[in-house]
Amino acid sequence: MTAAKAQRAWQRMLSGRRLDLLDPSPLDIEIEDIAHGLSFVARWNGQTRGDHAYSVAEHSLLVEQIFTRDNPDLPQWRLAALLHDAPEYVIGDMISPVKAAVGAGYATLDARLTAAIHTRFGLPAQIPAAIKRKIKAADKISAWLEAVEIAGFTPPEADKLIGRCPAGLRAGLAITLRPAPAVRADFIARFRQLTSG
Repeated sequence: MTAAKAQRAWQRMLSGRRLDLLDPSPLDIEIEDIAHGLSFVARWNGQTRGDHAYSVAEHSLLVEQIFTRDNPDLPQWRLAALLHDAPEYVIGDMISPVKAAVGAGYATLDARLTAAIHTRFGLPAQIPAAIKRKIKAADKISAWLEAVEIAGFTPPEADKLIGRCPAGLRAGLAITLRPAPAVRADFIARFRQLTSG
C-alpha cells in the first residue's frame, strides 16, 4: 500500500511565492500580493450597488482612516488597522453568518495567516486585545456605512445586525467604489507611508 497523496495546501502568488495556507511562512508574503488579492475580493459577496465591487482593500483603507481619526495617539498600530483583513487575499471574504457556520477551522486558518503577515511586516504576531477592540470598532463603523450606503440595508436593520452607529461616528466618511487597479495602488501607497519610518 502506498501512502495517500498529500493534498496541495499552497497557492502560487503573482510575485512567484508559494504560500502554504496551512503553515504560512512570513518569507512567502509580499505586500503587492496582498494588495492585488484584496483589491479583487468583494465585500458583501458582491451584492452591492454600483459599477465596481466594494473591495476588501477599499474597506481596509477606510478602516485604517477611521482608526487613525479615532486614535491619533496610536500611530504605531495604523498598519495593523490597514492589514486587519489581510488574510482574505488568499482565503476570501465571508459574510459573518457563514464564518460562524464554518466555525473554528476558518478562525484557525485566519489566525495563522494573520500571525505570518504581522511577523512579515514587523508587527507582533498577536495584536494586544485593547488594540484589536479599537480596530474592530473602526471595522464596525465601516461595515455599518457599507450596509446602508451600498448593500441595501436600512439604518434600523444595520443597527440591529451590526450595532448602532451614531451620526457623529460616521461624520465625514463615505463609501467609494473604484476600479481594482486604483484601489490596489492606493493600498500599496498607504502601506508605504505607514512603513517608511
